[in-house]
Amino acid sequence: MENISDKKKAIFESTLELIKDNGFHGTPMSLVAKKANVAAGTIYHYFESKDELICELYTYNKNLIIEIIASALAAQISYEEKFYKIWCDLYCFYVQNTNVLVFFEQYLNSPYSANKCPGYFQGELRDFLQQGINSGRIKNIKPEILIVFFLGSITSAAKLNMFGNIPLNEKDLKEIGEVLWKGIEISS
Repeated sequence: MENISDKKKAIFESTLELIKDNGFHGTPMSLVAKKANVAAGTIYHYFESKDELICELYTYNKNLIIEIIASALAAQISYEEKFYKIWCDLYCFYVQNTNVLVFFEQYLNSPYSANKCPGYFQGELRDFLQQGINSGRIKNIKPEILIVFFLGSITSAAKLNMFGNIPLNEKDLKEIGEVLWKGIEISS
């Protein structure tokens, strides 16, 4: 992962918070600079425009997700345990980083993501699910569809936690993961 400066990180964190509260259009660069406690010129040192800032912010956070998945996949545990580990680790990330979850929701439903959607369904998670299909562990369903179920259940559970509608404990999270697993596994 790219090692970023403290100022750039402050800009990213401020942008996430402001977008959560005000949306993309209600987050001007001047407000980002003020919130990040940096000069407006500093932002333009890192980003030519707000659009570039938003796209780089997406890439930065997407890479954090990729790192979480890679770390879970590197664990010396069974396929099913990796499945649960990825699910739980991503859930924990979103619960601890609710601004990222809100940002992703807005980004993926905006014109910013118009040219990025195909890449959303590629990578190590897709490869992991394809491996499960190829080895006969999980049903032969398009990996892209499995990703929708997998990530959708994570973000929905994290939103339940974020908005406090339904408190989820460790047992609840395990049950969600089990229901998801049982729905796609090939019974022996």
